[in-house]
Amino acid sequence: MGGDSSGYKDYVAGLLAGVATVITGHPFDTVKVKLQKHNTEANGIKYRGGLHCTARILKTEGVKGLYRGATSSFVGMAFESSLLFGIYSQAKQSLQGQYQSGKPQPQVIIPSAAFGGAIISFVLCPSELVKCRMQVQGTDTLVVNSNRYSSPIDCALKTVKSEGVTGIFRGGFTTLLRESLGNAVFFSTYEYVRFRMHLHLNDASSDPAHLIDVGVGIMSGGLGGIAFWSAVLPLDVAKTIIQTSSDRSSTRNPFQILKSIYRGSGLSGCYMGLGPTVVRAFPANAAAIVTWELAVKMLGIRQD
Repeated sequence: MGGDSSGYKDYVAGLLAGVATVITGHPFDTVKVKLQKHNTEANGIKYRGGLHCTARILKTEGVKGLYRGATSSFVGMAFESSLLFGIYSQAKQSLQGQYQSGKPQPQVIIPSAAFGGAIISFVLCPSELVKCRMQVQGTDTLVVNSNRYSSPIDCALKTVKSEGVTGIFRGGFTTLLRESLGNAVFFSTYEYVRFRMHLHLNDASSDPAHLIDVGVGIMSGGLGGIAFWSAVLPLDVAKTIIQTSSDRSSTRNPFQILKSIYRGSGLSGCYMGLGPTVVRAFPANAAAIVTWELAVKMLGIRQD
């Protein structure tokens, strides 16, 4: 990625990538959030695993239960993805002038991705707080029946009313850590896998170039997504607990929360929701990258 990026087009391509991510990944995300909330509580395991949790949601709420909280996710993810890909492309372009090379440059990719991740965390934190609070409520008899919010807007308004404007930014520090570190890992993996695959496939394959590009996009985006979540899932577990806690005085220190989870449930507790997260990470991020790269081509942005 790079070359002569043209301002707003980078952001439009990112927006389309965000929409593709939500359509593909939101059901897995709902399962992940329910596991993180209800399986880390002191009174024990509510769900036996990702499949059991999915089956419970489908049984009690149908398919719409898997897309609970998707409205705020669509708005948040479209805006956030637009910013992330746009900032990453622009920052990378401005840094790349110093390092002219066809190979991926970690000294360009890592700061560009971490900067983009830090900026989007301010957009992502409120939208994820609303999404998570919507996702953990429901009609499943295994957990306390709580339908405190009738819609994402109702959730946001009630949160602000009871906790003040800062309440909607609960978990902001943890979100910033997750996004800056996670995106540095994601884009490094994506750029490196993309570079290595193009190197081998362009020499060895007689398939049309667009088929190669789609295949490379699927693999590099999918593996990038798995790398992202493998690196930052414990921070995500802490973020879910911080954002869905009904106790306003509970700690917002992610390391303190992870320490207490580790004491109670070991390492597996810190990686709660790993199954649906990894299953979601590949198709959702593959869809995002393929959509992004396709949009970049259609909008006429040059790629290196």
